[in-house]
Amino acid sequence: MGTVIVAAGAVTGGGIAQAEDTATKQYPLAPTFLDGIGMELANPGGSAPGSNDWSCEPSDEHPEPVVLVHGTMANRQDNWAYLSPLLANEGYCVFALTYGNYPELPWPFSAVGGLKPMEQSAVELAAFVDRVLDVTGAEKVSLVGHSQGTLMPTYYLNRLGGSTEVRNLISLAPLWDGSHAFLLEATFSLFGQAGLRDELEQLVATVGCGACPQVLAGSQWFRDLHADGVYAPGVQYTNIISRYDELVLPHTSGYREADNATNFVLQDHCEADWAEHVAIVNDPVAAAVVLNALDPDNPRPVPCVSVPPFTGWSPTAPPR
Repeated sequence: MGTVIVAAGAVTGGGIAQAEDTATKQYPLAPTFLDGIGMELANPGGSAPGSNDWSCEPSDEHPEPVVLVHGTMANRQDNWAYLSPLLANEGYCVFALTYGNYPELPWPFSAVGGLKPMEQSAVELAAFVDRVLDVTGAEKVSLVGHSQGTLMPTYYLNRLGGSTEVRNLISLAPLWDGSHAFLLEATFSLFGQAGLRDELEQLVATVGCGACPQVLAGSQWFRDLHADGVYAPGVQYTNIISRYDELVLPHTSGYREADNATNFVLQDHCEADWAEHVAIVNDPVAAAVVLNALDPDNPRPVPCVSVPPFTGWSPTAPPR
């Protein structure tokens, strides 16, 4: 197990010092997931720092823009208050969308994303990626997703032609076999035994969350996904998994082997990392794995720091 605490440069790749030399703007990193929620409260409908600069031109070092794909009931701002500025500080063009929401509703309801059936959200993602490619002139993008944002893109990749436009899918808290959380899957399975599971899924969808039953193990979504094959040829997959994930149960649902996939269980590397489903997006350990997946030719050490659950980051983590 990794036990060494690495200095800030190990996580940011020396980005802060480099930026000071080149006078490049550096964005502050939000210490906890709660800070992202605070950003949404202060700037309704806004974007996370460092993201959605449509004048950004990809560099030779990082020619592919990064598109961030949030989780259920999150959005482009609150989910990415840590990773978006970190990636921008590293020199990436970063873009993030809010998908699966109901923009016709008043805020804050309009800011709740990931609610619509994932097939519909995948169409939104496809259109957003096309816009990113058109504006930046890039040939492909890399996707970084969290929770549902790891799963929904598979429809785009496998059925909407996205595999020709995406180099990487880097997944924080993936769930390739679905979740058994909170006995919800057991409830849906009971209805399935009575031949009524599809009807129950449709009922839940009518009350505003079509994606919610889809992410449960045994759903029609997973039956179709496994029939297609989870991984799209030509795309590189990185699965970043927490043993303490309270929503992806069991956590091994996110572990899937293939020639084009790498699996990284945080606690196999660092026992001091207590990040779970929420804190994983504010976890310096996970962030270093993301950076290495985006730029495998220039790997940096993955730190081991004590990260608390539910909020992310830590007093022992590299400072902002």
